Amino acid sequence: MAKLPNITGSELITALQKIGFEIVRQKGSHIRLKHADNRVVTIPIHARKTIGKGLLLKILRDADLTKDELISLLD
Repeated sequence: MAKLPNITGSELITALQKIGFEIVRQKGSHIRLKHADNRVVTIPIHARKTIGKGLLLKILRDADLTKDELISLLD
């Protein structure tokens, strides 16, 4: 199984937008994205800080993605 990458919120948003997620709203430093099939994820955007492993796993579960799928989206 692939190791989780260290990525920022901005990088994660770019990757999710490649598979159809769209930015719905932003409140403070958190951006909410929604997919056409009603999957919703909230991603924190903090300057140059990476997303923690636990939070990244939760976001992947909410987005219904695997670690390998995320890694392929980042390439």
